[in-house]
Amino acid sequence: MAATTEHLDVAIIGAGLSGIGAAHRLLTECPGKSFALFEARDAIGGTWDLFRYPGARSDSDMFTLSYPWRPWTAPESIGDQRSILNYLQDTAEESGVTPHIRFATRMVSADFSTETSRWTLHLDTDDDDDGTTHRRTVTCSFLYACTGYYNYTEPYQPDLPGLEDFTGEVIHPQFWPAGFDYTGKRVVVVGSGATTITLVPAMADDAAHVTMLQRSPSYVVNVPRRDRFSDAARKILPAGPAHRVARARNVVYPLGFYQLCMKLPRVAKAYLRYQARGILKDEQQIRDHFTPTYNPWEQRVCAAPDRDFYRSLVSGKASVVTDRIDRFTAAGVRLASGRELAADVVVTATGLSLQSLGGANLSVDGVPVELGDSLIYRGVLVSGVPNFGYSLGYTNASWTLRSDLSARYVCRLLKHMDRNGHTVAVPVPTSGVARRPLLALSSNFMLRAVNVFPRQGSGTPWTLGANYLLDVPLVMLGKVSRQMAFNAVPGRGPAAQRKEVA
Repeated sequence: MAATTEHLDVAIIGAGLSGIGAAHRLLTECPGKSFALFEARDAIGGTWDLFRYPGARSDSDMFTLSYPWRPWTAPESIGDQRSILNYLQDTAEESGVTPHIRFATRMVSADFSTETSRWTLHLDTDDDDDGTTHRRTVTCSFLYACTGYYNYTEPYQPDLPGLEDFTGEVIHPQFWPAGFDYTGKRVVVVGSGATTITLVPAMADDAAHVTMLQRSPSYVVNVPRRDRFSDAARKILPAGPAHRVARARNVVYPLGFYQLCMKLPRVAKAYLRYQARGILKDEQQIRDHFTPTYNPWEQRVCAAPDRDFYRSLVSGKASVVTDRIDRFTAAGVRLASGRELAADVVVTATGLSLQSLGGANLSVDGVPVELGDSLIYRGVLVSGVPNFGYSLGYTNASWTLRSDLSARYVCRLLKHMDRNGHTVAVPVPTSGVARRPLLALSSNFMLRAVNVFPRQGSGTPWTLGANYLLDVPLVMLGKVSRQMAFNAVPGRGPAAQRKEVA
């Protein structure tokens, strides 16, 4: 007899920050739903299990990066990689999520059938016993992708002329070797983004010297590693209320800074220069290395806890060079200016490759889905793709703020479908909706991936919001059926004649 194909009410792809949160929401808000999390790697945590480079940490506060239902109890408001990973592992275990995770299981493709109103998932599972990969299928009524943005297997590596001639160690932060010893070595970190701003102070104490080699400057904002307001709240309130108070404060404060950058960029630039001047006390260095040509938050603003990045420069253990690479040599890097940087170790912090759905392919009735031709709906559903959610986080605030809203919206939608006897739900945009990139940043790694993700439209519900305070009522109280089709996919299959569009 042929084996029966397993069917789930909900399949969650990914067991990182978003997937664990989504599973918790299903358990608590839709307790009757059967579900599983399919995780391609062998461990919980996603990004926080992958990145192991020196100093790896959050670049937003942990009161908003952590989950609203489970307080962050560590003293630091900026969490290191190990602390965050432990938090996620403990949360999954205590929430009852861990037994639902299928590790070493990667979704290769998924096809939705308008005839059966089901997804068929094609999964590759690694067998630890014999090292082989087995293909199997699972069906589900709703597919929820919690895969994040990053390509975990292939980071971005630009053309670096002569890199093969360099005789020292070359490392990409995404694949940092366990136990790598750089003590007493000359290190050149190529890049100017958040990873570089983390690596430089983390390596400076042990390396002979760390040089940050950037093609162009980025903005750096100093943030406290510990939050005095939150410390005070913890002293006078129990853990739960203290966490909620700290979380509320840390929603408002970064949002205020972001709005300042958007509405008064000259004031924001002056503030960031003031911060740098207070530590570096070198106006020429600020002009040369910390004055970008763009406004703050047109690209991401890098966070430096307790001014550690600037302090490493003042100490003389690290330095910044702004120049272009001519080519690598056996002993280091020759720059366009003719200057040469000697190096024993080169760290190519040159950015990440972005991909959608962990590289899996989607189709509806066998017709491939091009996400770049679709529109995002309420920041979570995708136009023309039925019974499908895509968890996305904020780029200007903690990821979890947005991903938790998305998970709660999915639960609202599922309950609405159950109440009304719907088997299919798909967003349907009105004609003439303008299209623009999903991620409104001009960073190169974002621009390279503009066609990888759905687009934004113009106006609610076709935008990915950037203001948590405005998004909460829109997602949690907005009409679930607005510009949605139920019980059929418009234009597809014989059931299309029965479509109900609200």
